[in-house]
Amino acid sequence: MKKIIFLLSLLSFSLSFGQEQNLSGRPNSDKSKDTVKEPTIDLFKIISIDNDTTHVDTSLTIQKDYRFNYLRKDIFGLLPFANTGQTYNQLTEFRDFNSVIPKFGARARHYNFMEAKDVNYYYVPTPLTELYFKTVPEQGQQLDAFFTVNTSERLNFSVAYKGVRALGRYRHILTSSGNFRTTLNYQTKNRKYRVKAHFVSQDLLNEENGGLTNDALVSYITKEPEFDDRSVLDVNFEDAESILYGKGLFLYHEYYLLGAQDTVQNKLYLSHRLDYSYKKFQYLQSSAANTLLGESFQSTNLNDETRFRNLNNTIAVNFDNPVLGKLSGRAGYSSFDYWYDSVFVGEEGVAEDRLEGRLLNVGGSYDNFLAGFNLHGDISFNFGDDFSGNHILASAGYQLDENNFLNFGIKQTSRAPNLNFLLYQSDYVNYNWQNDFDNENAQSLFFELSARLVADISGELTQIQNFTYFSLDDQNAVKPLQFDGDVRYFKLKAQREFNFGKFALDNTVLYQNVSDGDAVLNLPELVTRNTFYYKDFWFNKALYLQTGLSFRYFSSYQMDAYDPVLAEFYVQNDVEYGNYPVVDFFFNGKVDQARIFFKLENLNFLIDGNNNFSAPRHPHNDFMVRFGLVWNFFL
Repeated sequence: MKKIIFLLSLLSFSLSFGQEQNLSGRPNSDKSKDTVKEPTIDLFKIISIDNDTTHVDTSLTIQKDYRFNYLRKDIFGLLPFANTGQTYNQLTEFRDFNSVIPKFGARARHYNFMEAKDVNYYYVPTPLTELYFKTVPEQGQQLDAFFTVNTSERLNFSVAYKGVRALGRYRHILTSSGNFRTTLNYQTKNRKYRVKAHFVSQDLLNEENGGLTNDALVSYITKEPEFDDRSVLDVNFEDAESILYGKGLFLYHEYYLLGAQDTVQNKLYLSHRLDYSYKKFQYLQSSAANTLLGESFQSTNLNDETRFRNLNNTIAVNFDNPVLGKLSGRAGYSSFDYWYDSVFVGEEGVAEDRLEGRLLNVGGSYDNFLAGFNLHGDISFNFGDDFSGNHILASAGYQLDENNFLNFGIKQTSRAPNLNFLLYQSDYVNYNWQNDFDNENAQSLFFELSARLVADISGELTQIQNFTYFSLDDQNAVKPLQFDGDVRYFKLKAQREFNFGKFALDNTVLYQNVSDGDAVLNLPELVTRNTFYYKDFWFNKALYLQTGLSFRYFSSYQMDAYDPVLAEFYVQNDVEYGNYPVVDFFFNGKVDQARIFFKLENLNFLIDGNNNFSAPRHPHNDFMVRFGLVWNFFL
């Protein structure tokens, strides 16, 4: 109820500012205000945690259609589960080369979990609201309401809430999530001091049904007509759920000893960054343990709780010169606690109740434009305890000519595996372990070529030592393992849109190959998305529309399976999935500042039926009609 009241209040507040907008994105003036200069859309700024700045964009493009989803970003390379708010299976490897501290775990639940890097800050000349709404597969809705205002030219506040509740078409896959965030962005009048801060609070709940039972799998695969009503298919769990909670507090501020923000002259400034987060992951099963997961210590009221607390505290000295470039040196202290409420004593030994890390970190970065090259470098080292690590990035960009830009470089990282590989406790007997794994080491060569007349092309060659993964052991139990060889893979991605008057064809193609370690890293060789659509203004330019068909495909491969207790995917090498197309029909329109989206998803399943999967035992979604909008309000 509190969430609904908050959203309605924010909507009412937004509408009180709303007034008729023109297609340029600027508020229309009445006759009494003809002499007042209207703020242009480019003055409504969006600022990332790294100070990269864009502006509000109310246009309608095919890329906006790709981002109109639960995550609100392009999910090319991700395969969604059947219900909004569930997890995604990966069709390509998304390796994080920036973090040198081991992560919490439960990675399948983190797709919609907002970390510090996912929060933006704002500067707006007038109050701005954005409302997002989209239907869900069954009984529920997803909303994202956002409001920001500059109370003065130098002080900005924002508040937002993203909420989803969806029952889903299959039994016991209800999702209910909430992401609250609020930000502050301030600078002094002389522009020598500025501060950015935010607070986030999140709770992400999923019912876990364990996928279809063996009998239900047969009925689903053979497309038996009486099971077109998916709610009659039996599932493995009827009383299980997992919840990921989180709170985060972030502060970044800087003071200029020489120069000031946005000046071209020499600048010397001190900066301080504080990032604190707390997470808790729970797996609950009320009535009875399920033998599919093995024996349990108790038959009812299973309750696994894993907690994590992390603090990063860093100070930096930064020098910026128009000729010498920008040089930054930093030092800091990091700590994390990962713990349970008890010690586990089993046949294979003792699993402690806690992992702790106390780390000193040093690093630096360099940016410059030299001899036609955009140079960037970043290096970081952690020292202390058993969780030392390092990160190195070096890249260079070069404008080949007016139509072609090339960026290339190398990335390297060494860090401990995620903490749930090292220590885990559960009421299920098989899910208790403590391991002394080596650091995962990864190196990658990459390039990005923006060729206006050809395509946007990117490539990556990656090698990983001590690759850590989950897989089934001889007793058919999910266990963490570390590969004793090297994993090597290559991927090449190309994107290009072709325009033919009022028609367009947008293509994205990903080719990848695992040359070594294909027994522990399974990826489809080919992933494609092709969209053919019509676009034009209608009704004397009152409506701009796009309508067409989108085609998605990935080749067959041994798809990873999903484990509900860990909220992780694990490797299986028995059955191949994929090699099926998915076709969507869409009709999108822009009226004033409202972008309206209408889609017939998985259209070909309506004709041919559906027996495809997003993971073993977890069906791909059927045909459905989806509707939604994104609407901006300006004062």
